[in-house]
Amino acid sequence: MVGNLLVKSGLTVLFLLFFSHANALSLRAAVEHAIKTNPEVLVESNQHLSRLEELDQAKSGYMPSIDLNAAAGYERTDNNTTRASGDDHRSLTRKEASLTLSQMLFDGFATESEVERQNARVAAQRRVLEGTSEQLGLKAVDSYIKVLLHRELMALSSENLKAHARIYDQVELRSNSGVGRTSDLAQITGRRASASANMLSDEVNLKDAETNFLRVVGLLPRSLESIEAVDGVLPKTQDEAIRLALENHPTLRSANADVMAALAQYKASKSALYPRLDLELGARYGDDLDGVEGRDDDLTAMLRLRYNLFAGGKDRSRNLQNAHLVNEAKEIRNNTYRQVVESIRLSWAAYDVTQKQLRYQQEHVLASEKTRDAYAKQFNLRKRSLLDLLDTENELYEAKREQTKTWYDHQLAQYRLLVGINKLKSHLGITLADTPDNGEALHGSYKDLADKSAVLEEVAPLREVLKQPVSLQSGSSD
Repeated sequence: MVGNLLVKSGLTVLFLLFFSHANALSLRAAVEHAIKTNPEVLVESNQHLSRLEELDQAKSGYMPSIDLNAAAGYERTDNNTTRASGDDHRSLTRKEASLTLSQMLFDGFATESEVERQNARVAAQRRVLEGTSEQLGLKAVDSYIKVLLHRELMALSSENLKAHARIYDQVELRSNSGVGRTSDLAQITGRRASASANMLSDEVNLKDAETNFLRVVGLLPRSLESIEAVDGVLPKTQDEAIRLALENHPTLRSANADVMAALAQYKASKSALYPRLDLELGARYGDDLDGVEGRDDDLTAMLRLRYNLFAGGKDRSRNLQNAHLVNEAKEIRNNTYRQVVESIRLSWAAYDVTQKQLRYQQEHVLASEKTRDAYAKQFNLRKRSLLDLLDTENELYEAKREQTKTWYDHQLAQYRLLVGINKLKSHLGITLADTPDNGEALHGSYKDLADKSAVLEEVAPLREVLKQPVSLQSGSSD
């Protein structure tokens, strides 16, 4: 019978959805793979490395500068020396070379301030990298949870379809025996079709979740372990969560570092108000210079002072500009402070509410199961109508779906709190590190997804069963 085929196909789906975890991908492995291979994190990682090089450039201001200069070529000279020798001019092959060493002794604290600024920029970018990796990790957790959620929802839809198939077989048998009503068969046929449509809808949602998982993590979710519990890590109260977030949130710490960078830049702009003092050592070799034949060599050791006395007000304007930039950085930090507090409060509310909802939804599921079982017995004794039975089946199905959604929402809320206090990577035991390019592997995963889904191609047998026509056989009339 059609119902038996549906049951067998449904069991196949359940088996495929809950297959062995022998080679299952853990949440930690998924998050680590996402963080260490996702372009978003790699972009910020390269930004961090770039700023480290800028820091080295700033430190080079403390080091001496050594320059070598060499030249040779034609020279035509007409000066007092050539005229005194009786020639109007003299043509010679000029040759010269020089070696100069310059060491900064005092530059108005410009180099010191620039090193401070670059140190702050490195720290800020490091926090940005941490924040990006935490947020990417949360996206990976979310995509991981969504795949598990939609697999479970699909399993519930399969169970619901099997339940309707059993009822259909029962009603069809009554109808064929002449003791059932045509309207009952029509009603269960419609409900079964609705259950089939729900399952196909869940199939599409699961495909979407798998595709999103591939985009974020870079792997197909063939087999996933159950979600890892967050024990002993979460703060006990909302106030504690806010305190930890203000101490550890990478975005806020990055904003603080940006303020330090702006202050250092303001300090550096004041260097124009000071003189600059350099030690310069030089050695020069010359031959046939300025119309004089022969060598012309010299050695120098000099202290050179440079002091700008007037620059048209440019230096004062730059100081004021950088002062405004300091205030801008502070206000950005203040706004970040508010955003962090808001984010933690919202995360805590979701965590707290879903925890409370689960208790009531569990009661709803248990009560719905008892009601469904009682109505099924009463339906068999013809004390309940088919509509009553179908309504209780649907209520149980919806109750289980809502409980499942809330349970996974609660898991996600816990991990969102972990991200808010910058503890996701440490909780999962993940550290940021350089990783090799895995572009070929990622390309292969996308091709694999285009060729076949991780699980859902196995639903095809059930889909074929659903295509079989069903005739409404006449039984007793209403």
